[in-house]
Amino acid sequence: MWINMDIKSIKQRFDIIGNTAGLNRALDIACQVAPTDLSVLITGESGVGKEVFPQIIHQFSSRKHGAYIAVNCGAIPEGTIESELFGHEKGSFTGAHDTRKGYFEVANGGTIFLDEVAELPLSTQVRLLRVLESGEFIKVGSSKTQKTNVRVIAATNVNIIQAVQNGRFREDLYYRLNTVPITIPPLRERKDDTYLLFRKFAVDFSERYHMPAITLTPEAQEALKNYYWPGNIRQLKNVTEQLSVIEKERIIPVELLTTYLPHYNISTLPVLYDAKSEDRSMPSERKILYDILFDLRNDMNNLKQIVHDLSQGRTLVNNYPQGSRPCPFPDDITDTEEVQEESLSIDDHEKQLILKALEKNDNNRKLAAKEVGISTRTLYRKLKEYDLD
Repeated sequence: MWINMDIKSIKQRFDIIGNTAGLNRALDIACQVAPTDLSVLITGESGVGKEVFPQIIHQFSSRKHGAYIAVNCGAIPEGTIESELFGHEKGSFTGAHDTRKGYFEVANGGTIFLDEVAELPLSTQVRLLRVLESGEFIKVGSSKTQKTNVRVIAATNVNIIQAVQNGRFREDLYYRLNTVPITIPPLRERKDDTYLLFRKFAVDFSERYHMPAITLTPEAQEALKNYYWPGNIRQLKNVTEQLSVIEKERIIPVELLTTYLPHYNISTLPVLYDAKSEDRSMPSERKILYDILFDLRNDMNNLKQIVHDLSQGRTLVNNYPQGSRPCPFPDDITDTEEVQEESLSIDDHEKQLILKALEKNDNNRKLAAKEVGISTRTLYRKLKEYDLD
């Protein structure tokens, strides 16, 4: 049965701050889909607040008196995820001393929120698809089929379409989960909400730590609004708490605020292109690759010059050990344009860079990722993408 509540009342009830169109649209979709039993897939960057939308959908549904269970799929080890979700029989594996109910059995008649659903192993994705299509599941170590009546709401912060294309997420499961999509906009697309959130957090921390609330100068407010916020609302809350606890002055100027914002030069302000600004704002992984390409181009030009000089009968004494002489080149070497240029493809050089890093670090992937300047998870993704496993 539909519960008539407007967007303003929902924001007050669930402590949601903001008035931008993207946020209001997401809330409107959540309210419309809540009375149904349709599966919902919530997408958005890490830290945008995806976890509140499943609670809204559950509270406004006919299942609101049933169980609501939130599961972080990325935090459960692959070896135990199926036992957690579907339960297991006694003795089904080492350590299974008793029969255990899984979340889908416990939440019968209620709602399950699967956060970071893209982290599920492919074998578990098959089991989840069966639950979504037929409401049936089998405990680990059992042959008996059980029924459950659970609504599934999933969320992810990765590009799930790309995950499907890369074979890391089942296409049929994606379409089954994505019956109703809800996209939460990042904080950089909610500029007018940024200072509202800051003030809310500042008041909360002033009450928690028994001190006056901090405020920002107009220049600092503008800087706050135009910062890129890669960590979104979670990052904004952390920055506000740090300022509230560490700084003695309660009015924060822009110069002080910027010291709490890593890579402050990443902003949404339009700027004229120049190499320096690109270097500052470009993600580190891509910047490293561009630097390598420029170095390779310079090396190729130097090599061309060396070949040209040698073809003209010049000797490059400085390039050889003292007392040694270069072998003379044949007189017919005159065409320096036949030197084949090395590929300038970013993918090719990224692959070579990863291989060199692995070789240098004795195939230690953690050290190799650090060497290249990317996360370990990104390195594993790249290894699979380039078939380097």
